[in-house]
Amino acid sequence: MFELKLLCPEAQVETISEALEALDALSVSVEDADAHTEAEQALFGEPGMPPPKDGWQRSRLTALFAQEDQAKEAAALLAAQDFFQGCEVLGAVVVPEQDWVRLTQSQFAPVPITPAFWIVPSWHEPPAEAQAVIRLDPGLAFGTGTHPTTRMCLQWVAAANSTRNASDSVLGRVLDYGCGSGILAIGAAKFGASSVDAVDIDPAAVQATGLNAEANQVRLKAGLPDQAQGVYNTVLANILATPLKVLAPLLCAHVDAGGYLVLAGILARQAEELTEAYAPYLTLSVADEQEGWVLMTAQKPR
Repeated sequence: MFELKLLCPEAQVETISEALEALDALSVSVEDADAHTEAEQALFGEPGMPPPKDGWQRSRLTALFAQEDQAKEAAALLAAQDFFQGCEVLGAVVVPEQDWVRLTQSQFAPVPITPAFWIVPSWHEPPAEAQAVIRLDPGLAFGTGTHPTTRMCLQWVAAANSTRNASDSVLGRVLDYGCGSGILAIGAAKFGASSVDAVDIDPAAVQATGLNAEANQVRLKAGLPDQAQGVYNTVLANILATPLKVLAPLLCAHVDAGGYLVLAGILARQAEELTEAYAPYLTLSVADEQEGWVLMTAQKPR
């Protein structure tokens, strides 16, 4: 494998990327050429929303080719085009042979949620102190336990019923809305929920949730959002602030009297706007904060 590296202004990123794909590049990635300098720019958007820009002011494009002659030919063809003006070929380099599976696995170690509750990839043995374990490998859907929003939700679930005794569970009937990998739904099932519905708009997430539930030997129902029916004792939603605001009436309608609403995916600076969005239905408050993210919860009056 060979990597062809290019330097491009923001305006040419999309055009050059499409040209590289037409020249049989196996993949094309874009990164900030000024990363880790004072000129670095933050560039991000929420899922489902268009990105604010196609690239950075100075973008580094990396195209992967199967053969060296393909990479060099692509560089020569691009350099001859009018639209390549302002761009620069940085060179073509060989990609060292690596055990990519082992390399990927090395990046995912067991994650402690509490001292006794761990998320453990399948290629690791659970730590000796782990009394509750979710087996989860990185995959197509969001949620491996490493992000603070996921950790806070799981910590709330564990604290809500540390006995993991279904007959004593305060979790009761649980809805995981926007389930991703199913990690919250699986956590709820392991910590004594009487039943769990896990829903997502992404069919790949629904499939991942079902497979992960089987791997963890827990029972739940995974499906598209229309599967969420009736009221629940606990409603979990780890999404992002914008969709959470839109979903306020729907999520609150699913919370039973005396039940709990648990929301994550919210930046600390967004807490006030979430409180306002949910005020007509429930009184939200910040229950936890980690690394600039907050967990917000509410209990519906009986």
